[in-house]
Amino acid sequence: MLVKQISVFIENKSGRLAEVTKTLGDNGIDIKALSVADTADFGVLRLIVNRPDDAERILRDAGFAVSRTAVIAIGVADVPGGLSVALGILEAGGVAIEYMYAFIGKMKDEALVILRVENPEKAIEVLGGKGIQVLAAETVYGL
Repeated sequence: MLVKQISVFIENKSGRLAEVTKTLGDNGIDIKALSVADTADFGVLRLIVNRPDDAERILRDAGFAVSRTAVIAIGVADVPGGLSVALGILEAGGVAIEYMYAFIGKMKDEALVILRVENPEKAIEVLGGKGIQVLAAETVYGL
């Protein structure tokens, strides 16, 4: 149930983000979700892609600083307050969220959210026990 997230550390200068996305595109890597956090000097591009192992290797070979992190993907009701339900379950279960971002697409009537939590296994157990759909990695990569 853990999804592989690729993090790319890039200089905060014009064109670097385009280089990463072009490198991935030229190699048939499809970006499913992304988040960018930046400071004055550098940025962290977090990616969910269809082929994370290949993406990591390709980006590393192209000279980018890359790391991999385990995250979870959940489906929440695509209605006002839908995300709040899942976040409340995690809070009640004692699972802290480090960061989160939305998935580009959605499934049926569910919005998809990527979560980085302090204890992924506990989060999966707590969410699943309350009826929140935790997506398998293969499902996420195939969307």
